[in-house]
Amino acid sequence: MDTGLVPPASRAGAVLVDIGCGGGIFAPHIAAKRYSHVGVDLTSSALALAKEHGVVAVGGNALSLPFASGSVDVVVAGEILEHVTDLALCVSEACRVLRPGGTFVLDTIAATRLARVVAVTVGERVPAGAPPGLHDPRLFVDRDQLRNECARHGVPVKLTGLRPSLLSVLAWALHRRPQARMVPTWSTAVLFQGHGVKEGP
Repeated sequence: MDTGLVPPASRAGAVLVDIGCGGGIFAPHIAAKRYSHVGVDLTSSALALAKEHGVVAVGGNALSLPFASGSVDVVVAGEILEHVTDLALCVSEACRVLRPGGTFVLDTIAATRLARVVAVTVGERVPAGAPPGLHDPRLFVDRDQLRNECARHGVPVKLTGLRPSLLSVLAWALHRRPQARMVPTWSTAVLFQGHGVKEGP
């Protein structure tokens, strides 16, 4: 995810909610933006790691976020939408908790045949790649549905394709980087990110 899509905090006490925060690995990349970084995850072991990264860890479900409506400045959904069982409800919750003028940033996997081949057929067979069975292609995200659901809740989003940098893939393959660096691309057919701002009342 392009951290440049997350604006610097515009007020004291601004809150960023990280849905499916995992071990909190996003935290160091946005620490300079001065948010109170709140991570939501179902897994207690992940939340314990997130705390070590300075995240305020909250046990919770992406389909029922434990925050008041209009209380959050930024919602980040990194690599989580392709795992939720109800995309419409997850998007509704993300948009609900955002205040007017708040930012929604996401990245995920497209519901396309090409994405199934890249992420599952190939990606889950590459040594040191994604664990087999990590992805359920039935949950990959329909881009039109995502845009429509966000717009329905007052957050029009723009989608941009993502791909791994070829040089960083080489460095990863040679064990010189822990993961490949993602860069923008024209196609949203495999991986993509989205960015939108919630409209006023």
